[in-house]
Amino acid sequence: MSEKWGRGINSFSTSAAIDEPISPSILIDHTQLLINGQFVDAASGKTFPTLDPRTGDVIAHVAEGDAEDVNRAVAAARKAFDEGPWPKLTAYERSRIMFRFADLLEKHTEEVATLETWDNGKPYEQAAKIEIPKVVRMFRYYAGWADKIHGLTVPADGQHHVQTLHEPYGVTGLIIPWNFPLLLYSWKVAPALACGNTAVLKTAAQTPLSALYVSKLFHEAGLPPGVLNVVSGFGPTAGAALASHMDVNKLSFTGSTATGKTVIGLASKSNLKPVTLELGGKSPFIVCKDADVDKAVELAHSALFFNQGQCCCAGSRTLVHESVYDEFVEKAKARALKRVVGDPFQKGIEQGPQIDDEQFKKILKYIRSGIESGATLESGGEQLGSRGYYIQPTVFSNVQDDMLIAKDEIFGPVQSISKFKDLDEVIQRANATSYGLAAGVFTQNLETANTLTRALRAGTVWINCYDIFDAAIPFGGFKMSGQGREKGIYGLSSYLQVKAVVTPLKHPAWL
Repeated sequence: MSEKWGRGINSFSTSAAIDEPISPSILIDHTQLLINGQFVDAASGKTFPTLDPRTGDVIAHVAEGDAEDVNRAVAAARKAFDEGPWPKLTAYERSRIMFRFADLLEKHTEEVATLETWDNGKPYEQAAKIEIPKVVRMFRYYAGWADKIHGLTVPADGQHHVQTLHEPYGVTGLIIPWNFPLLLYSWKVAPALACGNTAVLKTAAQTPLSALYVSKLFHEAGLPPGVLNVVSGFGPTAGAALASHMDVNKLSFTGSTATGKTVIGLASKSNLKPVTLELGGKSPFIVCKDADVDKAVELAHSALFFNQGQCCCAGSRTLVHESVYDEFVEKAKARALKRVVGDPFQKGIEQGPQIDDEQFKKILKYIRSGIESGATLESGGEQLGSRGYYIQPTVFSNVQDDMLIAKDEIFGPVQSISKFKDLDEVIQRANATSYGLAAGVFTQNLETANTLTRALRAGTVWINCYDIFDAAIPFGGFKMSGQGREKGIYGLSSYLQVKAVVTPLKHPAWL
């Protein structure tokens, strides 16, 4: 095997718990749709299974929403906006409800993180110590913005008083992915509601449980019925119905570029609703010749393998200067071999299973493609264990830009390492993609960092860091990685319309 694949592949640091999964100590109480403040069955009575990625076993059967359920949810959201209290509450009152919700989320971190890990496969420590605190912070951040949203008084030529109003759209449709269910829930729900909108949220079919649970907490915090409705189901049915609904005023979608094209097409063919899109990526991670190789290896490892590689902004094209390339490859291989893979509920686990069988098989197909196209497999490349969707942390070297593993978004634990000679070359190669979500630069030279920062066509450039997701930092892509921005002050504009109000002035004392 090592002769065929290049350098010898050593043992991985794995956990025996892969074949003996830990049983979570939590009851699944909420599997119905949440419409108008009540948990209800799907109109069709249908359910679908949500699976444990560690084993492929069924966790629970969840209500399968479709077009009729989306209609019910949109009607509830419309009534809550047009007749209900939400947009008519003072902004301060809305913020108080959001703050109370954030407090409840924080109080229930253990239960929420358990659901997120069980349904998604991400390490429990990651969910509990990194992601849920960020969800809490996001709601507190936008709760703080709720009573600070205002328009402007605009000086105009002539005797007119001109002001602008920043108004909510009305009913928003929010479609979230499976890789970070609650993080993306917070990125969309928090600003939408802070701005005074109501919402219909469609969960990913693979991960419906956590959103249903926390939305129950939101209502405990005092959220009026109909303000936030949650429909679980599948993209071609529930998702398509939401995207094409004539009474949805604004849409926000996070997912693949291919599905994003479908979503924006449905939106334009219906009522031309505006759409915010956060889509795929193939982000370059550039290691310059002056880099501290040990630090660069660790950062590049985290940039790619975090969340099992299931991250839209993963640093999935590792571009290393030729002067440090060989050293980097050897150390990247060694680090991947030390990565601890196993039951995500076990302490110290760095990598859990992939989300489902479809994604698992897709990743293995790309690994075979890398081998067949001539890249050198330094580590990994195979399934790990006999149950579930675990894949060995995989590292390829000698990757060429025309290989599929260098061009396509794999969305898995596969690091592709390439060599470059100078800045002009790496800028050209880094930008030679239809994606533009993020980029990473590792250098000790400020001039080099400034040159790359301005040259790279990406929505986020991290310098000597990666995956920094502060609530105030805007996030979104260039090119086919999306349109619009989420988070921070820029995220508010996705959920507000600007209205100009012009009034004549008679005998003004000043203009």
